[in-house]
Amino acid sequence: MQFGAHESIAGGVFNAIERGKKATCDTIQMFNKSNSQWRAKTITEKELEKYFSAIDEFGVTVATSHSSYLINLASPKEELNEKSFHAIKEEMERCEMLKIPNLVFHPGSHVGEGEEVGMDSIAKNVVRLFEELPESDNVTLLFETTAGQGTNLGYTFEQLGYLIEKSGSHDRLGICLDTCHIFSAGYPISEPKEYKKTMKQFEECIGIDRLKIIHMNDSKKEFGLKKDRHEAIGKGFIGLEAFRNIVNDKKLKNVPMILETPKGDELLEDIENLKLLRSLVK
Repeated sequence: MQFGAHESIAGGVFNAIERGKKATCDTIQMFNKSNSQWRAKTITEKELEKYFSAIDEFGVTVATSHSSYLINLASPKEELNEKSFHAIKEEMERCEMLKIPNLVFHPGSHVGEGEEVGMDSIAKNVVRLFEELPESDNVTLLFETTAGQGTNLGYTFEQLGYLIEKSGSHDRLGICLDTCHIFSAGYPISEPKEYKKTMKQFEECIGIDRLKIIHMNDSKKEFGLKKDRHEAIGKGFIGLEAFRNIVNDKKLKNVPMILETPKGDELLEDIENLKLLRSLVK
């Protein structure tokens, strides 16, 4: 199984690889640009060379990139919607350049316009993305499951299934399942029977073949509160047994499992959490 964590690109995208090695990752998630700015600094040939050399040297792969949090493909504001489209388009192009197979993004927020209106806007943008990037066939776009805070979309499996279908059920569309988010959205995963029921719902609404990445996060908040607050593995309200269920699910053995849990600069928490996850595998 492939275990990893989200690692910082501070100082250059190549640095995320070495940080991944330090954190004992098999694979990592990273941003491919600053997540808090619209502008993306051009990746130079020298940076690309250092990036691929780091992958070869440290043996750590990049399972996925995570898009900027500024992007909202559901925005009813035309200017922001268009800006979001071009931003995610650029991120897909950067993933292609960096040979990153997946790009995770939060579906979007309807900001009071209604869920169906918001989802239709997202789907329209996704269809346009694939139309304008016909040659970016090595990058799969992943809708991330959300906690359902505010007017955020993608907090039910039915919504995610709708988004995929409305986007043309493209081969390069998938799901990133976040354990904290689905728990907060009302999907129980701690008890084996609950976990099996939840995954059966996922299978029926979306299909397990669409599941490409799992974010392994415990929750600081109780079940069903629609609050997105990540906690270290086994130290939150989800509890250790949920992660034992996941890492021993044979259907998920080829799905990279990525931490997005709190940590310091020394990455000691990543090391501890990854060691714990690996110890749960039977």
